[in-house]
Amino acid sequence: MSRISVRGLAVASATAVTAVGAVAGVASGNALPSVDNTEAAAADATIADIPAGAQAQVQTASLTQQADEQSTQADTAALKSAQESARKAAAETAKSKKDAADEAKAKKDAEQREKTLAASRSATRDASDFVSKGSYSIAETQSMARQMMASDQFQCFSNIVDHESGWNYKATNAGSGAYGLVQALPGSKMASAGADWQTNPATQIKWGLNYMNDRYGSPCGAWSFWQANSWY
Repeated sequence: MSRISVRGLAVASATAVTAVGAVAGVASGNALPSVDNTEAAAADATIADIPAGAQAQVQTASLTQQADEQSTQADTAALKSAQESARKAAAETAKSKKDAADEAKAKKDAEQREKTLAASRSATRDASDFVSKGSYSIAETQSMARQMMASDQFQCFSNIVDHESGWNYKATNAGSGAYGLVQALPGSKMASAGADWQTNPATQIKWGLNYMNDRYGSPCGAWSFWQANSWY
């Protein structure tokens, strides 16, 4: 216990003792010491200077003060712990909500891609629906393409073909050997869509559409990749 605490308590105790003495002094006719003198003397007192009865009061007050301080510290520590727990809980809740939102968005995007793919694959006409000819104009080739895919995918498909071959189904890249409307590399890959892949633009469109759907989800997915990379 600090000397300051002892002094403060000593003053209080000495004052109380003086008050008791005052009553006794009046009764006996003795002169009373002044309260100021008593407080001054008590202010310079140590625990040894205080009467035994008052010492017990001083020690009890000191223990009470220490207990109050410890209780305050415990309350502060508990408050900090509660605040930290609340912060962590809030962070975990926010993360869980974000993860759930991301998962829901990914699921929705996947469903949309599947719908787009299904619509593209459910085109009303197949390559075999067109009568084979010796040659085809650009307009005829584009008309076949429109009929073989979903309407919202044609422009993306057309953008790629414009860049790759200019709608020339016999276009050949002298350097790489890529061939046809969609510049398949090698061109013989398109045999999976039909044996007439070299001369029938409908067969080339069918192969190109399948390639874009399988690799990018749709012609528009392929066009987005093409724009970023200048190839697909």
